[in-house]
Amino acid sequence: MKITVHRGTDPIGGCVTEYEYKGWKLFVDYGEQLPGSPKSNPLEIEGLTKGDLTKSALLITHYHGDHIGCIGELPKELPLYIGKLGRDIQLALSEHLSYVDENQNMIIERLNTSREFSPGQLFSVGPFNVMPVTIDHSAFDAYAFKIEADGVSVFHTGDFRTHGFRSKKLGKMLEQYVGRVDYVVCEGTNVSRSETTSYSEAELQKKFENALAQKIGHIVYLSSTNIDRLFSFYHAALRAGMLFIVDAYQKQVMDIVAKSDSLWSKSKLYRYGEYEPLTLFRKGDDFTFNDKFIETIRSKGYVLIARANPRFDKLIQELPGEKIKYLSMWQGYLDEKNDAYNAALAKALEGGYQYLHTSGHCDMNSMNNLFRLLQPKAIIPIHTDSPDKFAELFCEEWPVIRLHDGQSIMPISSLTADSCRLRMFYTKELKDETPCESREDGEEAYGLDAKHIGAQPQWNRE
Repeated sequence: MKITVHRGTDPIGGCVTEYEYKGWKLFVDYGEQLPGSPKSNPLEIEGLTKGDLTKSALLITHYHGDHIGCIGELPKELPLYIGKLGRDIQLALSEHLSYVDENQNMIIERLNTSREFSPGQLFSVGPFNVMPVTIDHSAFDAYAFKIEADGVSVFHTGDFRTHGFRSKKLGKMLEQYVGRVDYVVCEGTNVSRSETTSYSEAELQKKFENALAQKIGHIVYLSSTNIDRLFSFYHAALRAGMLFIVDAYQKQVMDIVAKSDSLWSKSKLYRYGEYEPLTLFRKGDDFTFNDKFIETIRSKGYVLIARANPRFDKLIQELPGEKIKYLSMWQGYLDEKNDAYNAALAKALEGGYQYLHTSGHCDMNSMNNLFRLLQPKAIIPIHTDSPDKFAELFCEEWPVIRLHDGQSIMPISSLTADSCRLRMFYTKELKDETPCESREDGEEAYGLDAKHIGAQPQWNRE
């Protein structure tokens, strides 16, 4: 089996990974590059964007745009696999955005011909056996994959974290469905913030519940597809006896989850309680409300899930009484120096806000705990803007293979070798830009752009 990272070895978004064996090609994710990341040339990949597609397939880990956003560009003949609930959420999002983004219509077309997989149910693509494993992320119905072929097993993490509501059973799921693997292809989003410890979603919910002791208007700006956060704040509002107010699209997304029969949707967290969220009505381009609505929010207070647009701006201005605004998204959207700067959001939050957010990605201590469960022979970092720091953090305990975009490795198959031993050396920068450097212990270190790190004589077959 050959593993190729076409994109994603040093940008966070837009990862494309290929697994190839006996002419069959299994790809994971095909998304948009994030704002501010160095733009690569359009990808031309045999078996994915062009050429013979009869022995190819694409797996989608989750519905975030940097993992799924470019699927509309792919040939219709390419089989595409995605989780059912994630597909339904993305369809709702694409339909909502299709009025302003023509690309969304192509995404809808591709999703309508997609194939579903289910968590914990093995399926095959040619010689590949694929085990989808539900993983906790800020996108609902997100997956990691155990991929096996040629006697080699790889755990492709996708984006994940261990501090969400659905993280507690990760160890048991890995034990039951994955076990030990040869390689981990691992996201490293938070490597550059390796000292940061994230709040758990449960801690964040408690903070919000405490804030709701004030029977006033609580206006929260968060992503409408951050399902955990939506339902977490909804149940906090229920316990506080407040209205939880959303627009029609946000209610549609919550309904998809609450009315589904997925494994996680059976949890009380993702079900409606005593009363459902109140849906805002539109009259023309604006929201409309009556005197009874005003009387209710004056007496009980309310939680409004808002978006940064003129329609919400006008509504918030017209609602009576004291209000507090919250940001429950990445603060980089408010930084004018950041390419992801959102001027409309910055304007909406003028006058101050409280920050209630936690990352959708794993901290480094928890990531190392994952490696200890999987016991890989080596780790390949992707989805990170700090691959060298990733290697520095983990290389003392785990061999780290630092690839560059377009590079491949061919793992040694257990079918052709009973066992092998590899001594690896990591060097951040060689002296005088030389391709090879001698060490005091008599070994040689090679540059990171070489095919291997360390001296070839260290390969041993037993």
